Amino acid sequence: MTDYTALAERYVAAWNERDTEARAKAVAELWTEDGGYTDPLAAVTGHDGIAAVIAGAQEMFPGFVFTLGGPVDGHHDTARFTWHLGPEGAAEPVVIGFDVVALAEDGRIRNVYGFLDKVPA
Repeated sequence: MTDYTALAERYVAAWNERDTEARAKAVAELWTEDGGYTDPLAAVTGHDGIAAVIAGAQEMFPGFVFTLGGPVDGHHDTARFTWHLGPEGAAEPVVIGFDVVALAEDGRIRNVYGFLDKVPA
């Protein structure tokens, strides 16, 4: 049985990882080799592409942190959750997103489908 909350916490931690090597390791542990990530701004496949998207988000929002925005829901091989991005400890996030995660049989991420619900103007 999958612990969807633990998976989402590891996912958010990967998005917060600033060290290039540690981030690459986190991505490799979370995603299958041919795993994908798609949102309105990116569509990539493979560990290197996913790590590059994460690095790009960190460059776009330096010093910001990702946090879970509420409870994680999941069933079978699918999980969904809201996330927030903003300065650490901020009362209001700058960006709010919603991700749907499809899992492979081994419990790693096969694909992420991301949606942006709130973005800066």
